[in-house]
Amino acid sequence: MVSLRFPCQGPDRELLLAELSLFPTTGILESDEGLEVFFEQEEAALQVARSYVQWRPQFVRHPPRDWVAEFQSFWKPVAIGKRLWLAPPWDTAPPPSGRIRLDYQPGMSCGSGAHVCTQLCLEALEEELKPGDAVLDVGVGSGLVLAAAELLGAGLVAGCDLDEQAIRYGAGAVASRRLLFLGSADAVRPSSFDLVVVNISAPAMDSLLDELKQIARRSVIASGFSRAEQNPSWSLGAVSSKARDRDDWLCLTLRW
Repeated sequence: MVSLRFPCQGPDRELLLAELSLFPTTGILESDEGLEVFFEQEEAALQVARSYVQWRPQFVRHPPRDWVAEFQSFWKPVAIGKRLWLAPPWDTAPPPSGRIRLDYQPGMSCGSGAHVCTQLCLEALEEELKPGDAVLDVGVGSGLVLAAAELLGAGLVAGCDLDEQAIRYGAGAVASRRLLFLGSADAVRPSSFDLVVVNISAPAMDSLLDELKQIARRSVIASGFSRAEQNPSWSLGAVSSKARDRDDWLCLTLRW
C-alpha cells in the first residue's frame, strides 16, 4: 500500500478533501498536519500526485501490515447502561455476569455503536422499555437499537429509514426478523408504538417532532444533537423530560 501526504489547512484542505474523494482511494486520513490519502495501486497514487503537484504531496510506501488484526484490536467490547454488553462479532468471550451481549458490526451504516449518541439512546432505551413494549426506531441505520430492544424484552420492534441501502444491506442484514420499511415517521399510524427512538440532527428533530409525539403512546427517546442545539420547544407540554449528556452530546426522554 502507498499513500500521498498533503500538507494543507483551512478552506484549501476542505476543497482538496472533496476533490480527492472522487478518486479510487482506499481511505483518507485527516490530521493536524493535513491529509494522507491511501491507494492500493502505486500507479493510481502517482497519477493523483501528478494532478496535484502544486500541493507538494509526499509519496510514502508502507510495509505490509495486517490491517484486519489492527482494526479488530481497536474495537473492544463496552458496557452500556446496567445490562447491555456491546461486543464485536470476533470477540467470543462471554459477557460479564448480569449483562446481555449485543452484537454489532463496526463500519456498518450508522450502527457501530461507537458514537456517544447511539450509546445514550441505548442507555435511555434500557431505562424506559417495559416487557412487551412496541418500539419504533426512526432512522434505523444498522438495526442496533432494534436488536437491543429485542434483547431487553420488547414485544414488537420496527424501524424506518429514508436510505434504501440501510434497509436492504444495513438493517436488513442485522434485523431480518423485524418489521422494516422505507420511509419516515409520517407514514406511521398515531399511537401505534409505546416507545419511539430517533437519533437525528436538531433540524430534523424540529420537522419530525409532531409526528413523533403522535406515534408514541408513552415516550420519545431523541438524540443526535448537542445541548447547545437543543430547542426548548421540544419539551413543551411534556409531562416529564429527562436529559442525559456526554461529551457535549445530548439525549432526551420525553413524555406527553
